[in-house]
Amino acid sequence: MTTITNSPETLRAAMVDTIKAAGHATSPAVEQAMRTVARHDFVPEATVEDAYSDIAVITKRAGDGSALSCASVPTVVAMMLDQLQVQPGNRILEIGAGTGYNAALLAQLTGPGGSVTTVDIDPEVTAGARRGLDATGNQHVEVITRDGSLGASENAPYDRIIFTVGAWDLTPAFWEQLAPGGRLVVPLRWRAQTQSVAFVRDCDALVSDSMELCGFVPMIGQEGERSGAIDGSGLVTLYWDVDQTIDAAKLGGVLDQERETVWSDVLVGPEEPFDGIWLRMTGRDSRICRVSADRAAVDTDLCKPAIPIRSPALAEENSLAYLAIRKVEQGRFELGAIGHGTHGGNLAAQLCDEIEAWNHDRNARPTVRAYPASTLRPAISFDGDLNHEVIEKVEARLVVSVA
Repeated sequence: MTTITNSPETLRAAMVDTIKAAGHATSPAVEQAMRTVARHDFVPEATVEDAYSDIAVITKRAGDGSALSCASVPTVVAMMLDQLQVQPGNRILEIGAGTGYNAALLAQLTGPGGSVTTVDIDPEVTAGARRGLDATGNQHVEVITRDGSLGASENAPYDRIIFTVGAWDLTPAFWEQLAPGGRLVVPLRWRAQTQSVAFVRDCDALVSDSMELCGFVPMIGQEGERSGAIDGSGLVTLYWDVDQTIDAAKLGGVLDQERETVWSDVLVGPEEPFDGIWLRMTGRDSRICRVSADRAAVDTDLCKPAIPIRSPALAEENSLAYLAIRKVEQGRFELGAIGHGTHGGNLAAQLCDEIEAWNHDRNARPTVRAYPASTLRPAISFDGDLNHEVIEKVEARLVVSVA
């Protein structure tokens, strides 16, 4: 019996067709690079079918099973390359070497007149990336084993910098090493959600011009996010940033208090995203955080967030409200909020106000400006009279502005 399988070339073509159908690889150069570079050569342990499926291929795990390194989901790779807008001859820095596949794509995009440097803290990862790059004719890509937060000053300045690992903070290296007018694309985490943000350097400010929801393996050593259980069994956890005044201890047992539910009359379809509510709120409310509920918490009706593992919440002293959803008709769902505690009802109503504001322009995105933490406040732009929140990180300061 003969088994017929698709060739790598056929599977790669189908992968790119899937990426295009999802609205990515909009640049002809990005599309051509993804049709040219053989992803299966960088993940030899995976089947060729998995190599060209729209999935992350995990290449290294921690002892607890969590991913330490991977080849990212191809649609996300294409999305971020679109954001990066590489031009022929660009000097490019990549933070997070992974398998070397993304560096090979970058080399294809910048061409023989440019250069690519990729950095990773893990010597096993850089050794694997080096092998993959050498085996595919990309010996000219420089691979450095180093803490990615330091960048690679020896090849600076860079026209383009891209992170293929999640960052909570931005260190001074990226202002020092990015050329004026250069672009930086980074999966940046603030208020417990992660967006792939494309920044353009404008003097000492990095100013966003696009952002897309994403998720990435986090950088090692950036510990600015806090978390704490808010129920006795540890089934429901709150996540917030170090600059917020949230105290999980004050919220202990809040879910056992009477709940107040408020519905917004805003409807979504089963495939319609509503992450823009959370993103918008990061520029309007300093109390925004994330709630995560285990299956047991949902099944026992202790806590039922719209998306159990990650939903926006508002926390104030001993009160909490979080985003909720209910089915109201075939294929339609209503968004709302569930509140607990002394001010739970008010918080739920305020969350619904934000849902309704988002509903007026679902495609609107805030502007994010990033500055070194040492920047004096008078030098920071607050976008006139727009609503804004200043988010203090350890090495950077974000200003999130919302119309």
